[in-house]
Amino acid sequence: MKIAILSRNTRLYSTRRLVEAARERNHVVRVLDPLRCYVRIAPGQASVRYKGKALRDIDAVIPRIGTTATFYGTAVLRQLEMMGVYTPNSSDAVLRARDKLRCLQILASHGLDMPVTVFGDNPDDTNDVLAMLGEPPHVIKLNEGSQGTGVVLAEKRSASQSVIEAFRGLYANFLVQEFIAEAKGSDLRCFVVGRKVIAAMQREASPGDFRANLHRGGTAVKATLSAEEKRIAIRAAGALGLGIAGVDLLRSARGPLLLEVNASPGLEGIETATGVDVSGHIIRHLEDQARA
Repeated sequence: MKIAILSRNTRLYSTRRLVEAARERNHVVRVLDPLRCYVRIAPGQASVRYKGKALRDIDAVIPRIGTTATFYGTAVLRQLEMMGVYTPNSSDAVLRARDKLRCLQILASHGLDMPVTVFGDNPDDTNDVLAMLGEPPHVIKLNEGSQGTGVVLAEKRSASQSVIEAFRGLYANFLVQEFIAEAKGSDLRCFVVGRKVIAAMQREASPGDFRANLHRGGTAVKATLSAEEKRIAIRAAGALGLGIAGVDLLRSARGPLLLEVNASPGLEGIETATGVDVSGHIIRHLEDQARA
């Protein structure tokens, strides 16, 4: 197969491992910076050019689109889809996952349990919005944040109001969520490829923090999931239309809770913690879909 990887940096661990896995299985692979791709839109004549040359005969594309390049990156991915190129994560699926509010609304419509979440815009409604959520602590998140950035824990109602006012002052879209104290700064990252959870790790927040993201100094070990946790992860990825996803869960007193879904999950943490060749699983998934 001829495989393209949409990534802005060939030196990133995830990009490099996907290239290695593809070449180990005798595929032709090329890394394309989505911001250097440009498109021609015309009836029956969809095309993409890269650094002055037309992209042709690509069988599959793996999107590794960062949050700062979401709009342009998904436009390029959509153009490749129009040209008949297979992708495990469509442009629409990436956009669904990238927008936290939209993502949670879709997942809730599928009956998947999650921390109670509220959303409101007008300052006059802040008190009632927080009343819908309940007593603090509250977790306040930027709608398009990633890797734990733009996530604040407010332990008092006055702190929640202050953070909300600050985010509104920046014209930022944000959500306010129930804080799950019994999780104790721990969460589960379930890596879904196709319709299977192929690896899982438990992440622990660094001392004094509540965010378990590895980019925030958290640690990770291999996790053993229950059947229910696997089922939720697979259903969540399927609800968003993602063939490759990192699904984050919390273990709570009322059972597993869905935290969020990542359409471009990093590979370094999960491969290091579990020893699973996640990159190889992704390439084999592309092969299976190409044959289908």
